[in-house]
Amino acid sequence: MRIAALIACAVVAAPLPAFAADHLVTDPAAYAAAVKKAKPGDTIILRDGVWRDFQIVFTGRGTADKPITLTAQTPGGVILSGQSNLRIGGEHLVVSNLVFRDGFSPTKELIALRRDSKTPASHTRLTGIVVDRFTNPDRRAEDIWVAIYGTDNRVDHSWFAGKGNGGVALAVIRPKGQPGENRARIDHNFFGPRPPLGSNGGETIRIGTSDESLSDSKSIVENNWFEGCDGEVEIVSVKSGGNIIRGNMVVESQGAIVLRHGNGNLVERNIFLGRGKASTGGIRVINRDQVVRHNYLENVTGTSFLSAIAVMNGVPDSAVNRYHQVANAVIERNSIIDAARITFGAGADAERSAPPVSSRFTGNLIYTASGKDIVRVEGDAAGIAMAGNVQSGPSPKGLTGFAQADIKLVRAANGLLYPADPALAATGAPRDLVMLKREEAGPSWYPKDAPASTGRTLDAAPGALAQAVAASGPGDTIRVAPGTHRVTAPIPVGHSLTVSGPRTAILDSASPTLFQLTPGGSLHLSGVTLSGAAASPTAERVALIRAPQSVSISNYRVTLTDVAVRDAADVIATTPGTFAESIEIRRSTFAKVSGAVIAAAAETGSKGLYSAERITIADSDFTDVATIADVARLGTDESTFGPWFVMTGNRVTGGGAVRLSGVQNVAISGNRFDRAKAIAIANSVGAPVIRITANVFAATPEPAITRLYPQGTPDIVLADNQMEALR
Repeated sequence: MRIAALIACAVVAAPLPAFAADHLVTDPAAYAAAVKKAKPGDTIILRDGVWRDFQIVFTGRGTADKPITLTAQTPGGVILSGQSNLRIGGEHLVVSNLVFRDGFSPTKELIALRRDSKTPASHTRLTGIVVDRFTNPDRRAEDIWVAIYGTDNRVDHSWFAGKGNGGVALAVIRPKGQPGENRARIDHNFFGPRPPLGSNGGETIRIGTSDESLSDSKSIVENNWFEGCDGEVEIVSVKSGGNIIRGNMVVESQGAIVLRHGNGNLVERNIFLGRGKASTGGIRVINRDQVVRHNYLENVTGTSFLSAIAVMNGVPDSAVNRYHQVANAVIERNSIIDAARITFGAGADAERSAPPVSSRFTGNLIYTASGKDIVRVEGDAAGIAMAGNVQSGPSPKGLTGFAQADIKLVRAANGLLYPADPALAATGAPRDLVMLKREEAGPSWYPKDAPASTGRTLDAAPGALAQAVAASGPGDTIRVAPGTHRVTAPIPVGHSLTVSGPRTAILDSASPTLFQLTPGGSLHLSGVTLSGAAASPTAERVALIRAPQSVSISNYRVTLTDVAVRDAADVIATTPGTFAESIEIRRSTFAKVSGAVIAAAAETGSKGLYSAERITIADSDFTDVATIADVARLGTDESTFGPWFVMTGNRVTGGGAVRLSGVQNVAISGNRFDRAKAIAIANSVGAPVIRITANVFAATPEPAITRLYPQGTPDIVLADNQMEALR
């Protein structure tokens, strides 16, 4: 009896097992209380709705089998807006199914995997996170959307798109003096469109920085989908060692995977689909012991640093933040299909004078439908052993290890092209590559595509243009009637809009500005006549079309087609802190313009910012126009695509200055200049390409081309131009 009683007492006294608990919270105070008492295995659930200005601190210590979780009541049901952010500190934590939208972080990091410098996160997972255009309205301000500190953390099945300001979308942070391995895993995420920044600092992913780049991070970036990631020339910037970049889809994205700093990285089984989009690149190799193998690249158009494969020259005895010499690189069994270029010794100049050494380029398949040789050597390629490469075009001059073959390609079940000849089965990318499906990246519950515009057509009689614009929506067209449309105040345009009509529809501006773009606005004018004759000649900052006056993360476009412009100061004027993805003028006429048709020199700082990515002027007439284009990119930054400037098939009579500074690509061909001012081009750093061909210069000086800095390798061709004396 006594023994039985003792057993009973022991059973009663034994501790009860801890059960996981769900804590549904409805406001920040309830959330803070729940975090304090959360135990391993617990889940904190934010009630569905909009949580505005919520700066979340999520800390705790779970276990491998019982993490502490923070999540939404339903996936995507919680919207964090306004001045919100998230800091995570501790271990074995999970955050899932939250959406950041309609705001921006009040701090330099939106999601930081550390509470503070003493409390990093480890063994933590972010999954099903959406950051949708949650971006600082000042495009010049820099912040990071996801900053991964600590060790053994994972970011997966998340959605990141629309970052319009400076700073990396996702970064693995290796603070100075902390060179330990991160072992971060970044997988199955959707990295959606990121517009060109027009400056350095627009990477989508960065692993490390130059400070600790000579040590290993051992992070993995795999099975992600990159689409329209156009921020700058580096889509994935690797600045540490021992990392793996594997199985990713890079689709219509300007830029490249760049092994910028650090040694012993592996880039394998990635698929690049450029689809002919300008500045789509591949893989750039710098530093020691890099392996680039089994990748597939199709229809990428980049050259030089953005080549399908670019092996760079280094700087002798390089500082840690410059360019270390390539050594012991292995580049093997990659398929390069209809690409524009493969470059060895890329960037060779007086500073970057150390060629690659002890490296191999073997078993690669190179195919172009045109049969052209796409291999270029900008430096000394003797340190690269080349063998077993097969290409459709002639063997590169001065190089061995390339066999020419009549290659026939067939598209396999995996959607990729392979040689039909079984003898080439071991050349190029392996046949077991798997293309990640778009729906496999990001959360399944969040749409990847924006809704289509309605595309309505609205009519505007004289006197009713401003009201018609105010009533329009994205993608609409306003059809203006013949007659004079007097405009006395700037007409704001905050969405994509087309204004069309006959030449007899005269938009006569009595205001310093006719169309004032606001953030999100783009404008296409077709057929109409623009006049600034009614504007006060003493008014300041007169321009018919003006970019947003406030800093804007929404890039804009301006297109003039079959338009007549007369009696104006500036026609299209950019503003600091805003960025035009394109400015196009086609089949239009300009007369009596006292300023610039395109004034795109608004950025005056030294960090490489510029105002317009692509400028095209074609098949138009300019008479008594002071300046056709004034375009500038200042500073010494090389991490930009443009500006691009194309001027073809035009006639210029009188005036017509063209001033281009730091423009990276210039094509001026088939134009006639009569009694015009000289074309003035000042080359900056990088590898500017200048083509001035088949023009007629009548009583017009020859183009003047100067160089601002000793760095860089300008590629200049002046050919087939005709100089005529005044008749």
